[in-house]
Amino acid sequence: MNDEIAKLSPQGLWENFYKLTQIPRPSKKEGKAIDFMEEFGKSLGLETIRDEVGNIIIRKPATPGYEDRMGVILQSHIDMVPQKNSDKEHNFETDPIETYIEDGWVTASGTTLGADNGIGVAAAMAVLQANDMEHGPVEALITMDEEAGMTGANALKPGILQGDILLNMDSEDEGELYVGCAGGCDANVKFTYTDAEVPADSVAFKLSMTGLKGGHSGMDIILGRGNANKLMFRFLKFAVANDEVRLASIDGGSLRNAIPREAFAVVTVPAANADEFIESLEEYEEIYKSELGSVEPFLSFTAEKTDLPSSLIDEVTQDDLINGVIAAPNGVMRMSTDMEGLTETSTNLAIVKSGNGEVIVQALMRSSVNTAIEALASKMESVFRLAGAEVSFGGQYPGWKPNMDSPILKTMQDVYQKKWGKVPEIKAIHAGLECGILGSAYPHWDMISFGPTIRFPHSPDEKVNIETVGLFWEYLAETLKSVPVKK
Repeated sequence: MNDEIAKLSPQGLWENFYKLTQIPRPSKKEGKAIDFMEEFGKSLGLETIRDEVGNIIIRKPATPGYEDRMGVILQSHIDMVPQKNSDKEHNFETDPIETYIEDGWVTASGTTLGADNGIGVAAAMAVLQANDMEHGPVEALITMDEEAGMTGANALKPGILQGDILLNMDSEDEGELYVGCAGGCDANVKFTYTDAEVPADSVAFKLSMTGLKGGHSGMDIILGRGNANKLMFRFLKFAVANDEVRLASIDGGSLRNAIPREAFAVVTVPAANADEFIESLEEYEEIYKSELGSVEPFLSFTAEKTDLPSSLIDEVTQDDLINGVIAAPNGVMRMSTDMEGLTETSTNLAIVKSGNGEVIVQALMRSSVNTAIEALASKMESVFRLAGAEVSFGGQYPGWKPNMDSPILKTMQDVYQKKWGKVPEIKAIHAGLECGILGSAYPHWDMISFGPTIRFPHSPDEKVNIETVGLFWEYLAETLKSVPVKK
């Protein structure tokens, strides 16, 4: 384990982040980290509240002379996305994250880093610890299970928080202030199949689509990266039609909000067609590499002989599944006409998994326009119902509508310009920040999201830029000092 990051500057923030890397905190299994935060608040002698679902609220009084300032809520989420490379031995429920420093960035060895949103949590902790900062009343709101369902934000009750301004520290580009975000909805699809016999004179192969970059299904969907599920099923459709391939099992993707980096399938092929099948697979690997080019330089599509499976997915369901996945919308659906470069609507075909007589398909749809999510959900429902599957929707969360007249926006623009001689960019984000949900419970809040530069969140390539963490910390400290007087 590398504790070098604990020695970086600002040291208080980095020490806290290092401690978080040592505590397992995958979404829905972040109990140890919640306990840690509760004990942290109490150890400082600060009022600490743990609500019914596990959100932590820690209150710190204003420093002398700042008692009349508006109250600020420093908000981040405690959980992290558990993604690792297939060749990495790591248990996210028990093992610490192995961090290292490379070329000015902090990253992790073969796993997600958890800078999303551990850096924000660490910054809130550092503010609570600090004896040399000037600020009005501060509350740290550390929510749970943001990545896998926004559970903490959805469960937060009105009236518990006392502040007026929410600083969400979950954005990923230094020098940018976010004033809006997309809403989202999960599509849950289920195919039911019967076991079919393996044809005589068959051989079995395990297909592996690996080496893709994956990434955040909101932030990175615009980059045109390969979707392992889409690529796998594109080949399966060809192989079924041309090589008499039969599907025994499929395991593609792992998280609804991560672009799937890997997909695995076990198939059978008539022995007489095996050589032709392998040639087809190699040809498709070259096709994918040619189409995706420099976007996916490490793409690998391989077949390895394996034991014959005990049964197959029945042929009707197999064909329906393949057609459904091929036809399902995926990627950017529409760009915003109001904000240049912003993805308005997208969908991520995240998971396709078989087992126990069922194939589960999950997709996360996002949009800054609520009616566009409804239209996309309708399209998804039509595709999969035509394919004979059951379709349901859940996990809906609202977007956050920009308020360009926001007082804290004006304050933070002024602070940034005075400190660094330039105006920060004002943006909306195609990701599901908790602000939309939290603002529904606390409609009077004035909200901004900001943070240091993080790249490739939700993937094992995740990294955070060290220099921008320092800038982010300076900006946070100066903003807290500059918060307006409460009227």
